Amino acid sequence: MIPRYSRPEMVAIWSAETRFDLWFLIEAHACDAQAALGVIPKENAEAIWRAKGVKFDIARIEEIEAVTKHDVIAFLTHLAEIVGPDAARFVHQGMTSSDVLDTTLNLQLVRAADLLLAGLDRVLAALKARAHEHKDTLRIGRSHGIHAEPTTMGLTFARFFAEMARNRARLVNARAEVATGAISGAVGTFANIDPAVEAHVCKMLGLLPEPISTQVIPRDRHAMFFATLGVIASSIENVATEIRHMQRTEVLEAEEFFSPGQKGSSAMPHKRNPVLSENLTGLARLVRGMVIPALENVTLWHERDISHSSVERMIGPDATITLDFALHRLAGVVEKLVVYPENMARNLDKFKGLVMSQRVLLALTQAGVSREDAYRLVQRAAMKVWETGADFKAELLADPEVTAALSAEEIEAKFDMGYHTRHVDTIFARVFGA
Repeated sequence: MIPRYSRPEMVAIWSAETRFDLWFLIEAHACDAQAALGVIPKENAEAIWRAKGVKFDIARIEEIEAVTKHDVIAFLTHLAEIVGPDAARFVHQGMTSSDVLDTTLNLQLVRAADLLLAGLDRVLAALKARAHEHKDTLRIGRSHGIHAEPTTMGLTFARFFAEMARNRARLVNARAEVATGAISGAVGTFANIDPAVEAHVCKMLGLLPEPISTQVIPRDRHAMFFATLGVIASSIENVATEIRHMQRTEVLEAEEFFSPGQKGSSAMPHKRNPVLSENLTGLARLVRGMVIPALENVTLWHERDISHSSVERMIGPDATITLDFALHRLAGVVEKLVVYPENMARNLDKFKGLVMSQRVLLALTQAGVSREDAYRLVQRAAMKVWETGADFKAELLADPEVTAALSAEEIEAKFDMGYHTRHVDTIFARVFGA
C-alpha cells in the first residue's frame, strides 16, 4: 500500500527485513530439531545461529535471485555466505520452499491479526464511550431513509459496537485458524524429514503443526482470514455511511471534526465535507476486493501449484495494511465526532408528531376499532401532514371518528417521547453487560 494509507507498525510486518528474519528463524529452529534427532551434527546447528541478529543484505539476495530465479535459494545462498559453507551444509535438510514460505506467511498474518485486534479494540472503546455519552439523546430513526420512529444516538453507537464486537470474535477465530506451520517436505509426507522437526519449529514460533499439508498449507484457512477482513471492512463502511448521512446539510445531526486551518473545497470556502468517512468507504472497497482472489486460491493443482503465490504477495500486505489504517482512522472519527442534539430534536419534530402514528394505530385497535379502519384513520391524518404541513396531533383531535374511540387525554398520551426510550437500559445491558 502507498504510505498515505499505511501505519509503520503494520508495514514492518511485511518488510523484506522481517521476511528474511523469519526465514532464518525457521531454518535455524529446524536445524536444532534435526541435531536433536541426530540427523545433523550439533555443531552445525549451533553454527547457524551465528547469523542471528545479522542484518541480511537484501541487495545481495536480490542479486543472487536475479540469477537463480528462486527467492528461497537466493536467501539460503546468502546465509551460507554469512555462516560459511560447512555450517550451512545441512540447512534446509529435507525441507521444501513452501515449508519456509507458508510458515512465514502464517506468522505474518498472526502478527497482523494482533495489530488489527488492537485497532478493533480502539474502535470498540470509542463506540462504547460515545454510546454512553448519548444514551438518552433522542433522534429520529429512519427506515428507507424516511422518518420512522424515535430512537437515540446512543443506540446507534451501541449497534455499531455490537457489530464490531462480533467482528473482533471473528478475527480471533480467523487468527487461530491461520496460526499453523508446516515443515513436511516436498509433498507433505515427511519422507525426508521427521514430523518432530515440524513440531519443534511450530512450538518455537507459537504455531500449531498443520494436521495435513501437501506441499502447502491448505488455503481454506487463508480464505477464511481474508473473508473476515472483508466483513470487518464492510462494518467500517457501515459506520462511515451513517456518519456521511448524518453530516448531510439537510440532516446535520453530526459531523466529522473540522480542524483549525482545514479546507473543505478548493472552490467553495463554506464547505465542510465528510472526507474521512468517504475515504473509509473507498478503503473498505479495496479490502473487500481482495476476498475473491483469496477464495479462488483455495483450489490448487494436485499437491501444489503457485497460482496463489502472486496473489498472496499482494493481498497479504495490502489487505492488512489497509484495514489497519482504516480501523484507526475510524476510531479517530468516532472519538472526535461532533454531535448536534439540537438538530436531532429539530429533525425529530420536523413533521409535527407524525412519527407517533404507530402508537395511535395501536391505541385505536385496543379501543375496539378494526385494524383496517384504524390504519385508514391514522393514514388520513398522516397524509395531511405530508401534503400540507398540518399538525398530526391536531388532525387526530379534529377527526370525529378518532375521538369517538379515543379521548383527548388518550391521544395526548400517545405523544410522549419517553415511551420510545423506556427499554434503552435493557438494550445497553445486552450490549455492554450489566
